[in-house]
Amino acid sequence: MPDERPNNLENLDAEDAKLVTLARGARSRIAAPEGAALRDETGRTYASATVALPSLRLSAVQAAVAQAVAAGARSIEAIAVVGPTTLTQVDPEGQSALRDLGGDSVRVILVQS
Repeated sequence: MPDERPNNLENLDAEDAKLVTLARGARSRIAAPEGAALRDETGRTYASATVALPSLRLSAVQAAVAQAVAAGARSIEAIAVVGPTTLTQVDPEGQSALRDLGGDSVRVILVQS
């Protein structure tokens, strides 16, 4: 699964830029370490942030994938993950969730901020 960190966000197409905006919003709403937004095979989008409760821990990617599955998504086209300046790849659990629903062809956009 290729991880991608755009050097210039202006080079993203409108649909991928929308994912970055949604991921940033999800992250900032609760001041989470990471935010993620994904687009399914029909173009629907799902956004989430890291969940860190005493009894439940999910990465932003896992939470976004869970939302998509709960809404009936069958595949993932792309996901944007916004995180700290140390963000270089999707966490292993998130990678597994992406593969489970999207296979190895999911476009991954990493944004450090």
